[in-house]
Amino acid sequence: MSEPAAPAPRYLDVITAIFITALLTSNLVAAKTTLLFGFTIGVGVFVFPVSYIFGDVLTEVYGYAASRRVIWLGFGAVALASLVFVLADLAPAAPGFRHQPAFHAILGQSPYVLAASLGAYWAGEFCNSYVLARLKIRSRGRHLWLRTIGSTVVGEGVDSLLFYPLAFLALPTLFGFAEGIWPSGLLAEVMIGNYLLKVLVEVVFTPVTYLVVRGLKRAEGIDVYDHGTDFNPFVLKA
Repeated sequence: MSEPAAPAPRYLDVITAIFITALLTSNLVAAKTTLLFGFTIGVGVFVFPVSYIFGDVLTEVYGYAASRRVIWLGFGAVALASLVFVLADLAPAAPGFRHQPAFHAILGQSPYVLAASLGAYWAGEFCNSYVLARLKIRSRGRHLWLRTIGSTVVGEGVDSLLFYPLAFLALPTLFGFAEGIWPSGLLAEVMIGNYLLKVLVEVVFTPVTYLVVRGLKRAEGIDVYDHGTDFNPFVLKA
């Protein structure tokens, strides 16, 4: 007789849904800015780190292979949603529709910003998951705070170093979108400020991450260590 199959994780789909929702929501609210201690920042800065927090949860509890699949699902979801927004923005407005400028301001996406965002997300999330999985093995499962914060420092760093220079300097210059080019001083200021704020969000939410991770490990009865895992991001099997 064959061995009974291991029970499927009960809450993996819930964590996946929260992860993808955070990604999509951060893009939707990115056009809104607010003041924080006298600094103007995008509201999406508070939402996007949630994807890294739940990315940490995915890798810590279910392992790199499960996280890899969810990262690709998130990539596909964001790419599809962005394509829909672009096509909807380009569609001619009906004569009675008077809100096209507002629609464009909120959901209209420049192609170079979209490309930079997707590329930076992909690279940052995989770096985050890889670093956490490796640190878990090296630390033998101890010091969760070191893994979650350390992986976020690397992942968010890669994301920021790719997104801002690509979106507001390299790609606009390459394709002749002069209005999208930021002065180097402004680019560095925004990039560093947003990066530090995102890492701070991870630090502040560390106690919540501990509670979620412990609860999931207990409920699922699993705690994956990535010994022998193929860390190639393009290999989708476990």
